[in-house]
Amino acid sequence: MKLNKFHKNFKLNNLSFTSVEELLIYTSDLSDEIYQFLTSWFSEENFIYVKTSGSTGIPKEIKLAKAQMINSAFATSKYFSLLENTSALLCLPTTYIAGKMMLVRSLTLGWHLDVVEASSNPLKHVFKVYDFSAMVPLQLENSLESLKLIKTLIVGGGSVSQPLQNKLQDVSSKVFATYGMTETITHIAVKKLNNFNITPNFYEILPNVEIYKDARNCLIIDAPEVSNEIVFTNDIIDLISDTHFEWLGRFDSIINSGGVKLYPEKIEAELSKIITSRFFIAGVSDVKLGEKLILIIEGKSTPIEIKNINLSKFEIPKEVYFVNNFIETETKKIQRKKTLALIIP
Repeated sequence: MKLNKFHKNFKLNNLSFTSVEELLIYTSDLSDEIYQFLTSWFSEENFIYVKTSGSTGIPKEIKLAKAQMINSAFATSKYFSLLENTSALLCLPTTYIAGKMMLVRSLTLGWHLDVVEASSNPLKHVFKVYDFSAMVPLQLENSLESLKLIKTLIVGGGSVSQPLQNKLQDVSSKVFATYGMTETITHIAVKKLNNFNITPNFYEILPNVEIYKDARNCLIIDAPEVSNEIVFTNDIIDLISDTHFEWLGRFDSIINSGGVKLYPEKIEAELSKIITSRFFIAGVSDVKLGEKLILIIEGKSTPIEIKNINLSKFEIPKEVYFVNNFIETETKKIQRKKTLALIIP
């Protein structure tokens, strides 16, 4: 596919277009974000600039090759068997890579894409059935009653809590968690969240991706179709096979409490069985322990009794704090450091 063209079967909001100019005129009234992206996409440049979300660091702009974005679109299409004329719903902001890639997939593969507001409840006014969509966990949580309208859904931008996963087991839609980042042009691996064939379930890599781990047990990604460089991550994994891995947590979030290494993500997975509000685990300075494990919960203060879950005595939070509202990125990811600063400046 030429970069200044789009698939003949592509539709946007049930409209077909005979030229790039016609498409740009339509989107100029539809959405400034979409119009600006498509203007860049159909320009003579062979790359675009994309902002990272800033959930694990300072937001930055990175340069992505358009050809590699197209490769990513084909990889998703191949893995999920989403061919031309696939109906898709865009309910993510196109400021970031996940929203942009919904457009790229549609333009490249000849999908029929509808756009709705990127709200926390995107299916509120949707009554049509779609083959494919992408959401963040908060959108998924608020869309459970209408989720049957989406045949296949990918979820990124944060972890899906155990209580939410439990609610998905009675849903007919196929729901997948994604692993990836802006640098890998969204996901390079996915795992099922419902309709299980095997238990436990691990991330499975997409076509043309190879994975390894380094001396820290952190994931290394070799995906030449979407990245010119090998990506060295800070994500600690258990390498199950050449094509499957289990994500354990981030190397830079390990808490050393009294000489014991604690993994916040592992602890959060257990706590999510008894805590229904949003929360996260953090480590703060402590004279005796070096770092002290604390629990931060969003909402009003309520008694929390930690029992009947698989946590060691070291993994039980020493203190519990409540915050009315977590600080978020524009893509609804929790900004942990900024939220923690509300409690401990």
